[in-house]
Amino acid sequence: MLSVQNITFSYNKFSILEDLSFSLEKGKTMAVIGESGCGKSTLLKLIYGLYDLNEGQIFWNKNEVLGPKYHLIPGMDYMKYLAQDFDLMPYITVAENVGKYLSNIYKDKKNQRVSELLEIVEMTEFATVKAQFLSGGQMQRVALARVLALEPEVLLLDEPFSHIDNFRKNSLRRKLFAYLKEKQITTIIATHDSTDVLSFADEVLVMKNGKIIEKGSANYLYENPKNKYIASLFGDVNEIEIDGKLQLVYPHQLEIVEQSTVEVEVLQSFFRGNHFLVEATFQKNILYFESHSSLEKGAKVFLQVKK
Repeated sequence: MLSVQNITFSYNKFSILEDLSFSLEKGKTMAVIGESGCGKSTLLKLIYGLYDLNEGQIFWNKNEVLGPKYHLIPGMDYMKYLAQDFDLMPYITVAENVGKYLSNIYKDKKNQRVSELLEIVEMTEFATVKAQFLSGGQMQRVALARVLALEPEVLLLDEPFSHIDNFRKNSLRRKLFAYLKEKQITTIIATHDSTDVLSFADEVLVMKNGKIIEKGSANYLYENPKNKYIASLFGDVNEIEIDGKLQLVYPHQLEIVEQSTVEVEVLQSFFRGNHFLVEATFQKNILYFESHSSLEKGAKVFLQVKK
């Protein structure tokens, strides 16, 4: 189990993280979400041992994670951390980058392992291409394969799909998280992408201003957000007063009806494939809801929360 106990970290007397505590069981995936600058990346670096804590302790099983004060080379051997800068060697091939830290004693095993990882990240056809000629998304996929090469016990991913094309991202996520589950690799992913959270995270940690403000399953937090900040991390959300009660309502939870207390005026419609996302005004506030068809600007319709 990964155990983070009352950790605090500051830089130049500026507080970054304050009194964070949580635990994560072996083989589980945790998503860390929150606005930019809330401390997600710093948390991953502390767990890996790149910084020294001001207070608190971090343990993986019974091993304490220690920072640069205690290690000549920062970082824990049983963990791997994928930063947003990839850190690939530009003048060697994709296959050589992935196999950089694998032993050369058993060449066949090494080549087999590299091939397996390149298949997971869908980079097989680029095995002999030098890293300097790759796009940002391709570099990110190679970097993912490299951190998996030695099969870590704990994997820390900082926005691991941010540079990858949408058409390839979904396939890659499914393959990667299935592999992590199969190998029982404990994973923490810092992300802004709600798909990473809703589809693949066993647990979710919500951060704001260097503090944990909520934690639980993705399903529970999505269905029961305690404030608009948390709900907005999963996508568009409306904070509206209906029948005297303030409610947080996602666009798909509203439907058009013949009559209700919620009358809105349409501003514009956005095509989303199988539906339109409609932007409207309600009581001088912006509101979003879904419609099967495009609605004309200025049109007035009534809405209610689906039952």
